[in-house]
Amino acid sequence: MVRKRTAVIDVGGGYRSIFGAGVFDRCMEQGITFDHCYGVSAGSANLASFLSGQLRRCYRFYTVYSSRKEYASVRNFLTKHTFVDLDYVYGKLSAHDGECPLDYQALKANPALFTVVACKATDGSTVYFDKSDLAQDNYDILKASSTVPVANKPYMIDGVPYLDGGIADPVPVRKAMDEGYERIVLVLTRQRDILREQKKDVLPARILSRTYPAAGERLMERYRTYNDEVALAKQAEKEGRVLILAPDSLCGLTTLSKSLKGLNAMYDKGYRAAEAIADFLKS
Repeated sequence: MVRKRTAVIDVGGGYRSIFGAGVFDRCMEQGITFDHCYGVSAGSANLASFLSGQLRRCYRFYTVYSSRKEYASVRNFLTKHTFVDLDYVYGKLSAHDGECPLDYQALKANPALFTVVACKATDGSTVYFDKSDLAQDNYDILKASSTVPVANKPYMIDGVPYLDGGIADPVPVRKAMDEGYERIVLVLTRQRDILREQKKDVLPARILSRTYPAAGERLMERYRTYNDEVALAKQAEKEGRVLILAPDSLCGLTTLSKSLKGLNAMYDKGYRAAEAIADFLKS
């Protein structure tokens, strides 16, 4: 029997992304691997720790470090024009000499492919970074993918401004299908049957459009892109090609607001949902 090519997609979603942290911790415990990992926004951070084999590393970021003012705060926004200080997250915390270093050498040695999705602010195009764009203590592509528009200023890489990957390709199921993956696990951080609405994106899209009109237009249409891609995933799920993992509630979490109780509840939901992965990959 020929082994089917496998992929996993984590769409991110700020603090709600602790759902994915639970999924991947269980995968690590069970020795589940994938041929290709696609990360969007905070989903790319989850997958970096998964690929480096660092059990419960992301859990600490969501439940411990994220409460620090240096990590995320109004003070950050007022002084640095960025609510979440991604340089702190991927520098002071994640560097080789940081408080909770990412094991870059293990990530690099992992045979799985790694795609990180970002949006180029100047023209609104989708950019798919890969492992070759990472280096020890240089995690700029993870920062770019997680740069929430308006709450964070665009992240610059080689003079090019980037924004959250969820603006351009929030659920890259088509990308994974086009690249030939036959079994795809899709990790959502919203309920699977609740459509995304445009209204929450209207104001930030208008603000963003003052400087980056193309990216602002993509943000205005994000709800449609997201809903279309989830619909595609649902159809593929009926055909046995996709497994959708999603929470049945958001536990009071949003992209940028949280409670410890809600974080723990969402993590547990992800951990339990991952039970279905092993049998799906064997099907």
